[in-house]
Amino acid sequence: MKTFRIGGVHPAENKLSAAEPIKVAELPKVAVFPMGQHIGAPAVPCVQKGDKVKVGTRIANPMEKALSTCIYSSVSGTVQKIDTIIDASGYAKPAVFITVEGDEWEESIDRSDKLVTLKDKPELTPEDIINKVKEAGIVGMGGACFPTHVKLMPPPQFKPEWVIINAVECEPYLTADHRLMLEKADEVLVGVDLLMMAAKVKKGYIGIEENKPDAIKLLSEKCKAQYPNIEVVPLKTKYPQGGEKQLIDAVVRRQVPAPPALPVSVGAIIQNVGTAYAVYEAVMKNKPLFERVVTVTGKQLSKPSNFLTRMGTPMSQLIEACGGLPDGDCKVIGGGPMMGKALLNTEVPICKGSSGVLIMSGKEARRGEPQPCIRCAKCVSACPMGLEPYLLATASGKKMWDKVEGEDITSCIECGSCQFTCPSNRPLLDLIRMGKQTVMGNIRARQMAAKK
Repeated sequence: MKTFRIGGVHPAENKLSAAEPIKVAELPKVAVFPMGQHIGAPAVPCVQKGDKVKVGTRIANPMEKALSTCIYSSVSGTVQKIDTIIDASGYAKPAVFITVEGDEWEESIDRSDKLVTLKDKPELTPEDIINKVKEAGIVGMGGACFPTHVKLMPPPQFKPEWVIINAVECEPYLTADHRLMLEKADEVLVGVDLLMMAAKVKKGYIGIEENKPDAIKLLSEKCKAQYPNIEVVPLKTKYPQGGEKQLIDAVVRRQVPAPPALPVSVGAIIQNVGTAYAVYEAVMKNKPLFERVVTVTGKQLSKPSNFLTRMGTPMSQLIEACGGLPDGDCKVIGGGPMMGKALLNTEVPICKGSSGVLIMSGKEARRGEPQPCIRCAKCVSACPMGLEPYLLATASGKKMWDKVEGEDITSCIECGSCQFTCPSNRPLLDLIRMGKQTVMGNIRARQMAAKK
């Protein structure tokens, strides 16, 4: 069984909703669409107060001459206002508010269940696929939210060799990708085929952790029968197996150098399994990205579930559909317990990168009292990037920016393995994040100064 070679930890899986089929979430009364649902510059609203929109109407364009992408309405109704909202980051961001009126879709969207494959559309070219993906506003659905069309057009000096699909879902609790593979396997595989064609590669891999044997079996059988150029790779259950660099190491045994090197530097283009499904819908069904599968879970919830959710739906609505917030102290996390972020309120809307909503009791979420470092080196052993987290955290706390830059802090993937394994409960990840953000800001400032 394959896995990555450096570091890693084994948090409790807690896949409470793995057996729960995907349900269609109810429409919200008001849908809220933040303009910053992707890495890069926020989108620019192209609607005004009072405009009527349908499901699939574009409401924001990419910012010109910047890394950006467009946003579509997931509901039909009237634009209520363009204002700000506190999103999952905790910061106020511009957003479009739409009052929901019915459920009228754009007529160009194919809403049938008929499977469409490349054999049905032999006229498609790689450029056609990339343009469709771009126009649909598709981003990485695993949480990073990098615009997908940009990944499919690497710089000319790089030659992709494989598309690797991240179907690992190594975060504890989350099961959205698992259910998607079980319920939409054929569509996912067509999406992988489209991504391979767009990237002009002949080989595709789908990496799935061994704790999803039903998904491994189903996709393996379908690949053998219909897609011999796509291989399902079972992987050991180990966190953070879903990190791009860790997945590449596990599947094709190549290691990506430190930034600014990219996965394509070693021949790999990584896409999330949810992204593959979104690509299928965009190219074959003319459906923009405006809904996704979201896991809502937690040990205190009465009904942990997986929902097909329209973007703009408040997380509070999904929590209520699972029985409501439990009594007593609790923490609401956007994402999983390792890399997710605590939310300031439950009115945060579902966005393109919203893979899950986790409810943890105060006891579960409470951190232990930090103690002095005992030099046990557990954080070093756990780090999947081969860094020295104790050193990076200490130096960041002392604002030794040149030191942490020299110690390769920008290679940190912020997986939290170091903090998870620390017996002294030190806030290693918090300090390293602060240091990494500062160093990256310093690097950008030097680059801008050099251009002048």
